[in-house]
Order: sequence, then C-alpha cells, then structure tokens
Amino acid sequence: MPMLANLVVAIIALMHVWFLILEMVLWDKPTGRRAFGTSAEYAAQTKVLAANQGLYNGFLAAGLIWGLVLGGAEGTHVKLFFLVCVLVAGLYGGFTATRKVLWIQGLPALVGIALVLAA
Repeated sequence: MPMLANLVVAIIALMHVWFLILEMVLWDKPTGRRAFGTSAEYAAQTKVLAANQGLYNGFLAAGLIWGLVLGGAEGTHVKLFFLVCVLVAGLYGGFTATRKVLWIQGLPALVGIALVLAA
C-alpha cells in the first residue's frame, strides 16, 4: 500500500508541475487557452495573475516531492500537509471557479490522503 500511495502522490505532484507550465508558460498560447477556455484577449489581460497561480501550483508540487524524498514518518507528515493544501485549493476552485477543479484537483488529493493514511 505505501508504494501505491507514493505513486498517487507522485502523479499529483506531476499534475501540479503541468498546471505550473500551463499557467506560467502556456497561458496565452493556444494550448493554455484551450485548457482553460479563454480568449486571446482575456489570456493577455490575466497573464500575470495566471503566472502567480502557476507558481503556487509549483510550490504544491515541490512540497509533495519533498515528502516523497524524505520518506518515513517525516515524509508522511509533509505529504499529508501538502495533499490537504491541494484538497483545499481543489474545493475552493470547485466552488468558486468551475466544478471541474473538484474532479481534477480535489478528488485526486482526497484519494492521496486516504492512501497515505492507510499506508
């Protein structure tokens, strides 16, 4: 079970690295605009805000990777802290932005929390 938990945490971390890239690098490009359903004008106007959001996603990824590298009880605590942060972000985004965030960010975090606690 610990191996499955770590695999899920690693996948969530990689997802957040991808979110960082989408929001910091690709936000105003066709790939980013398609992912978020935005116009070129809107993307240009909100590029700095999206980059800031992407940076936070990078911090979440870094924290999850840190927990994986630490291992043991310390790593478990770090993973749980950052998974809860991801869950809170997913819940907030799901209720304030789009329900899609609940499934893309919130649900994987909830599964990760359950698996880490069960390990």
